[in-house]
Amino acid sequence: MLLSKIIEIDGVFLGTAVFSDQESHPRFYAAHESVRGIHDAVKPDFCGLLQHVARQFRCNRFNVRPA
Repeated sequence: MLLSKIIEIDGVFLGTAVFSDQESHPRFYAAHESVRGIHDAVKPDFCGLLQHVARQFRCNRFNVRPA
C-alpha cells in the first residue's frame, strides 16, 4: 500500500512524498516545474526530503520560465 504526504512550500504545491511497503525511505514525486530536477529523489526520512525540496524550490523559484 502507498502512503503519501503533500509537500507545499510558501503556499506553493510542489509535489508529494510517496512511501511504499517495499521502501522505508520517501520518494519525491515532483508536480512543480521548479523542482522537476529532483523528481524521484529519495532521502532517508521525510524531514530530509522536505529540506531538499525546499532548498531546490527556493534556488529555482525565480529562474523558471513560463510555458
